[in-house]
Amino acid sequence: METSHSSTLRLEDVTKSFDTGSHAVEVLRGVSFDLASGDSLAITGPSGSGKSTLLHLIGTLDRPSSGRIELDGRIPLDLPERDLAAFRNQNVGFIFQDHHLLPQYSVLENVLIPAMAPSAKGSASEIKKRARELLDRVGLGSRLDHRPAELSGGESQRVAVARALIHRPTLVLCDEPTGNLDHDTARSVASLLFELHRSENNILIAVTHSLDLARSFPRRIELREGRCSEV
Repeated sequence: METSHSSTLRLEDVTKSFDTGSHAVEVLRGVSFDLASGDSLAITGPSGSGKSTLLHLIGTLDRPSSGRIELDGRIPLDLPERDLAAFRNQNVGFIFQDHHLLPQYSVLENVLIPAMAPSAKGSASEIKKRARELLDRVGLGSRLDHRPAELSGGESQRVAVARALIHRPTLVLCDEPTGNLDHDTARSVASLLFELHRSENNILIAVTHSLDLARSFPRRIELREGRCSEV
């Protein structure tokens, strides 16, 4: 299932400030790096250092105060809001610490949720086939009709991984993807993430407090006081 298209992500001098009313708090100060298809990066740093803020900027969930974020030479945040939402749905897969599965839906239906957006591409049968294949690959092919309440934490996170990959996104962004899991389950989910990253040839970025997970990545940056440095 490898993709032939090679993608690039470029951040140039990205800053982010928040106005508290009395003064501006500078959370990110001049963050720059480049990644391409097949690259993976861990972002580490103390609490409050701007890790999740940076991930949200890369995922187009928020806008930088200054600087430039390019994906394949385009600046997604220049798009009108509706087009930006479609771009995000097609090109970015999110995996959070809490899996955010909808309890009333089955495992298969949860994976299909991104495909319900108006911007979804492909026929319903193609997308459903892709969802079943992904659930097979994450070891849940026999649990398609189960509800999230019937799954363990690790199984729920595997469903979230499959859901993030349904559209073969260019970018897979993980915010503490193993944060709620015990040690062995965390290692299992991390191994799965890397296995799918290699086969899908995407750009994988993870924010993590886990040194174990961070050390699994060939590239690491650390954020401190808003500035990033390669580890």
